Amino acid sequence: MPGIDECLLEAMRLPGARGAALVDWTSGLALGTVGESPGGDPEASAAETAELARLAAEHRAFAPAEGTGEDADPEDGTDPPVEDLILSNRDSYHVLRFVWTSFDSSVFLHLWLGREEGNLALARIRLGELAGRLVLG
Repeated sequence: MPGIDECLLEAMRLPGARGAALVDWTSGLALGTVGESPGGDPEASAAETAELARLAAEHRAFAPAEGTGEDADPEDGTDPPVEDLILSNRDSYHVLRFVWTSFDSSVFLHLWLGREEGNLALARIRLGELAGRLVLG
């Protein structure tokens, strides 16, 4: 099971990867970064993407319908509220993949992909796999 650094380096092997980060969406802090950062400042990028993640996570409009989700356990409150977010612009994609943790599930992987070289479907699948194997603690 990979730790943060190994996970981020593996994400950077995806075609078109420009940068990757693990971010705590409640504080806006980057727990790890690799490669480039949108805007050139990894801490500012982490804070800005955390705002977007927090918005999606805290609004019921984006929550799964009641009674759905095979692994959801409403008693433990550890399932991420959203699976992933995808934001696109003229030259890139931003994929934010929420990570399940045994404590409070307030982290996500942020992958920045070049639009021409990147494969959005592959990135989404691989980030899901990485999030499932990531060891935090």
